[in-house]
Amino acid sequence: MNFRLVAVLGIGNLLFVSFDITSLVPCPETLITEIPAIPGPEDSAYIVIKLIIASIVFKYINFSMIIWIASYPKSGNTYVRSLLSAYYFSNDGNFNFGLLKNIKQFPSNDFFESEFKNVDEASRNWILGQKKIRERKKALFLKTHSCLGLYKGQPFTSPEYTLGGIYIVRDPRNVITSVMNHFELNLDEALKFLTDPHKNTMDPDSKDYRTWVLLSNWSSHYNSWCKSKNFRKLIIKYEDFENEKYETFRDIIVFTNTLLSRTERVDKKKLERAIETTNFSVLKNKEKNEGFDEALFSKKNKKKKIFFNLGFNNRWKKLLRDDIKKKIESEFTKEMKELGYL
Repeated sequence: MNFRLVAVLGIGNLLFVSFDITSLVPCPETLITEIPAIPGPEDSAYIVIKLIIASIVFKYINFSMIIWIASYPKSGNTYVRSLLSAYYFSNDGNFNFGLLKNIKQFPSNDFFESEFKNVDEASRNWILGQKKIRERKKALFLKTHSCLGLYKGQPFTSPEYTLGGIYIVRDPRNVITSVMNHFELNLDEALKFLTDPHKNTMDPDSKDYRTWVLLSNWSSHYNSWCKSKNFRKLIIKYEDFENEKYETFRDIIVFTNTLLSRTERVDKKKLERAIETTNFSVLKNKEKNEGFDEALFSKKNKKKKIFFNLGFNNRWKKLLRDDIKKKIESEFTKEMKELGYL
């Protein structure tokens, strides 16, 4: 009867299946090895139940594979990727730029074999690319700046492929000055960038649409991820990395471990080391001394632009024209109030 109750709960919500059933059977591999070689009469029902549970576990726990690290551009995505890569892909929490290769960007050339000639072809292949990821049967962190929605009826992702998401949001009054530096725009162009509902990006030096990303405007991007109920998400404010760094990163690790059904406690020593070695000033110095592959090339200055530019020193009160500030606050009033920015 207990098993039947759990199974019924699991029909409407896949997460119930993964949590409730794994609490009864912690490791799918034991489902076979615990069955007696020569079962007696009283073992029969137990064996049937365990085999049913095994079928459900393998069908649903391996069903979704992607954990998205999502944000509007210049909102702290690389900062979070750095922390996660140091914590999950190093032995001791020490960060180096090479670890970022464990968290690739989607969409990108890494996930599609041939070039796409146009936007329609690109959007049709988002789900197909994620289907191939799921077939690997291994959970994967992916970075994205894509809006979570449809393009001409084509979804960016779905619960069938997504395990969960971490969304980082930043005050748009600070985003705009970072966008100016990153994309080499003036202030008015950057404002248009943030407020354009049809805004998209792709590799500026290529006609290959595998890197094409639908952004939309800042508020639509935020709402698409934060208001969606399709899968579990953790919403993080960039500003909390300055004010409550340890607690914020700890929450990210706890959330991620929950998605991965990992039961171990947060390794405090490793997390503290990951935070120390991904401090913004440390990352800025590493870029200066080692270079950073993800920094864009400046056509104006004929060299790579600084990626880790101002960080928490990007203060809109000092840098932003009053007319631009008012336009941003007027355009995004609802969301900024919701987030405590106004």
